[in-house]
Amino acid sequence: MISGECFCGSVKYEISSQLVSARSCHCSRCRKAFSGAGSAYAEISEPSLFRWVEGHDLLSTYKTHESWGLQFCKQCGTTLCGIHGNTVHGVTLGSVNGDPGVQIEQHIFVGSKAPWDHIGGQAPQFTEHAK
Repeated sequence: MISGECFCGSVKYEISSQLVSARSCHCSRCRKAFSGAGSAYAEISEPSLFRWVEGHDLLSTYKTHESWGLQFCKQCGTTLCGIHGNTVHGVTLGSVNGDPGVQIEQHIFVGSKAPWDHIGGQAPQFTEHAK
């Protein structure tokens, strides 16, 4: 079981499946949305096995595209997950409690990373989206 929560602890979730496709996006939009060098994000292998445990009423949604968006805690601002339609399809790795069971597999949009961002590790880096 994977669990996670926001910074203030008011919004909590559980996932009864594995996380997959962990990646870090370094585009300017992710830097703004995650207030850092980029996003650290993984998809849920079985999205139907995601559930909000506490604080669902404290979520706010920002639509990034017509059917895609991000959800975050209204109280502390923590970005918790990505949605497609009304389905949570992935979570921010920083919101996971303990070991998420995945490692960053790739860095994407490295061509537009911040000049102060120095990427470490062995994961492949792609100028734009992974091929």
